[in-house]
Amino acid sequence: HLKVIITSFRKKFLILIAMMVSGLALTSCSIDEDDSAASYEANMKKGQEYLAENSKHEVIITTESGLQYEVLKEGDGKSPTITSVVKGYYEGRLIDGTVFDSSYNRGAPAEFVLNQLIYGWIEGMQLMKEGSKYRFYIPYYLAYGSQSAGIILPYSALIFDIELIEVKN
Repeated sequence: HLKVIITSFRKKFLILIAMMVSGLALTSCSIDEDDSAASYEANMKKGQEYLAENSKHEVIITTESGLQYEVLKEGDGKSPTITSVVKGYYEGRLIDGTVFDSSYNRGAPAEFVLNQLIYGWIEGMQLMKEGSKYRFYIPYYLAYGSQSAGIILPYSALIFDIELIEVKN
């Protein structure tokens, strides 16, 4: 059931991320076909090792799906549902620290329909309340899976800082 949800949202999210980053210079990746399978397998392994080590930290909470998060600031407003429109700031990074997208850098919060995002965001944001700031550590299968997006290679684990300002509905 989770794979069906992830697959349906992945396509919508790829379109949404392309729209979100308009004006943001993302570098496209170029990997020789001969090296791609080995590179992607190595990328997956790096992400799995990172998340395994990360899960050992006392502040990290891991959900049943494998999403990891830490509460940077707990809010006291309402929580979104899967169909909510949410407004907030975010910054997305690769596990090596490379920032690939940031509403903070653009100086304005973003608005999303929650069910049109990657599954890691959908699951994680429903744990938040308005006024909260969380850091999500998202395994590849709750992010882009085998797809790439800009500098995000297939099978990439991702890190997002998300500040939930408002749940609109």
